[in-house]
Amino acid sequence: MAFFRKDQQLEKLGNRVLETTWAEFPQLARNQIAVTWIAYDPPVPVNTGGALSPEAFWNHSIRGFSYRSVERIYPASVVKLFYMVAAYEWLERGMVQLSVELERALRDAIVDSSNDATSLVIDILTGTTSGPELPPSPFATWKSQRNIINRYFQSLGWSELESINVNQKTWCDGPYGRERAFLGEMWDNRNMLTTDATARLLHSIVGGVAVSSEASQAMMKLMKRSLDPESLANDPENQVIGFLGGGLPRNAKLWSKAGWTSQVRHDAAYIELPDLQPYLLVVFIEGKAHSNNEEILPFLSRQIATVVQEEL
Repeated sequence: MAFFRKDQQLEKLGNRVLETTWAEFPQLARNQIAVTWIAYDPPVPVNTGGALSPEAFWNHSIRGFSYRSVERIYPASVVKLFYMVAAYEWLERGMVQLSVELERALRDAIVDSSNDATSLVIDILTGTTSGPELPPSPFATWKSQRNIINRYFQSLGWSELESINVNQKTWCDGPYGRERAFLGEMWDNRNMLTTDATARLLHSIVGGVAVSSEASQAMMKLMKRSLDPESLANDPENQVIGFLGGGLPRNAKLWSKAGWTSQVRHDAAYIELPDLQPYLLVVFIEGKAHSNNEEILPFLSRQIATVVQEEL
């Protein structure tokens, strides 16, 4: 059962947005997009500075729309949200110690989407390192250690997380040595997420209940995006242009994490428009023909923003 409830109004509006998007981009196949959209009706339970207890927060009923939201899709850098949450959990438990390098790596992984920074975060979380291939017994131990992040998320007991895989590093050129072996001959051990899983994790962060209220606030700071044109022009890795933030007015507030490769273009965002109810939007797009298209995500985002302004 999803963490949100569906209703007739959001189903109608969400399907209309999708139909408009397909009409605008006819080459985008219906099995190349997945969406989870959460509409936060008053009283809004998120971005409260941790005012709600976890029990009160999770008992708060919310409305949502979804399309192909349980399909397993390669998440690219959106997976870094999961590594960020795991890092703060480890810090909270005293399993790792905060250092200048871990702090720098977490910032660069989320703010700039650095793969090198993410590599260090995963090494620290799992006690493993990349390198040459290993003999069977040491490799078995190494693989077990690398799956500690998967075990943590499975321990939360969320049904949305049952099908995910978050045990791989993110790469620029690709994996080598033990990392390539860990992926499997057919890459069957790749990271995989769903838009519902991503939305629930993001929902917990903006709700102030991911790890702790203080940790959630720290994570929100890392995800905050500027929509100032001058700032964006000076930041080629801004994760706004070509993504959901690209379809928002300048006076909106945005917290997000994007991901893209030669095969996918994704974004997961929490959005506040002035004097309107906030919402959460996760969109995954697959297909080599669409991964470099910087118009699809902003177009869909603009449609959602218009719906929120005019019809919710």
